[in-house]
Amino acid sequence: MPYKVAFSFADGKTLFCQVQGNEILLDAALRSGIKIPLDCREGVCATCQGRCESGQYTQDYVDDEALSAQDLAERKVLTCQTRVQSDAAFYFDFDSSLCGSAGPASLQGTVSRVQQVSPTTAILHLETGAVGAALDYLPGQYARLKVPGTELRRSYSFASAPGASQLQFLIRLLPSGVMSDYMRERCQVGDVIELEAPLGAFYLRHVDRPLLLVAGGTGLSAFLGMLDQIAVQGGCGQPVHLYYGVRDAADLCELARIAAYAERIPGFRFTPVVSEPDADWTGKTGYIAAHLDVAALRDQPFDVYLCGPPPMVESIKTWRSDHGLEHSRLYLEKFTESNS
Repeated sequence: MPYKVAFSFADGKTLFCQVQGNEILLDAALRSGIKIPLDCREGVCATCQGRCESGQYTQDYVDDEALSAQDLAERKVLTCQTRVQSDAAFYFDFDSSLCGSAGPASLQGTVSRVQQVSPTTAILHLETGAVGAALDYLPGQYARLKVPGTELRRSYSFASAPGASQLQFLIRLLPSGVMSDYMRERCQVGDVIELEAPLGAFYLRHVDRPLLLVAGGTGLSAFLGMLDQIAVQGGCGQPVHLYYGVRDAADLCELARIAAYAERIPGFRFTPVVSEPDADWTGKTGYIAAHLDVAALRDQPFDVYLCGPPPMVESIKTWRSDHGLEHSRLYLEKFTESNS
């Protein structure tokens, strides 16, 4: 027998669909035109995550990196693995407007600008016109860019909020690599770059707690997109603290843009940390975990967003566990720079 399922979203909207017996919840939603964000469809990435508010269900497979034991106890589900066994209701902590695409879209962008923002980092600006403006993605997600002249693709987080006709990507310039070499040697205004988007399970959720944002290197890109979105909305009603760690002070980039958030986002704070400073650096040194205010964070629940190299992400996870801050919600994106 079919079951009636309600999907509620952070913007207060509720959509309904019928789910056939033993049907995967995500398939039923897509069939009904409710296009839940998705990526792997294998129970691994958690892009399609929601929470069951009422009703009975089972899940075929859930990777422990996607949902923890605590998540499962809180009735969080992956819709790509969920089969309902009764009428049910599910909640998603993003707006219903983001359910406008059944999956990653393929589109083209034209290089409009390449901006060198540090000796090792550039921002690639792609003009996508009406197609890009219509591209729905969650701040923090990424796109796969095809490197012109090759069949290779590289993944980069959006460094801009959704809804713009021009996309931005913060790109690390490695000593050698297909995208780095293209950016240094061949990239010109007017080049056409193919991309696939949106992808990824790292995105800004509905904000109802203070935000601790921790970026390492070009992991800053995802947070620029999130902060642009928060700034457009005039704030999020919660304090926001961005920590940004790099090896050398010369690698710090987009500092003027970050400073401007303080004027547009009430309660915004920014702390840069340099691990190997020269004599001219007068700010915080070492690693970010050493500078986090444990006493203040213990006083109330908060959300932690991490994006950067695996060692940085692991150090913050260890810091959180060592100080008994499991009451915080943790969202993370680890990346490993390609060396080719």
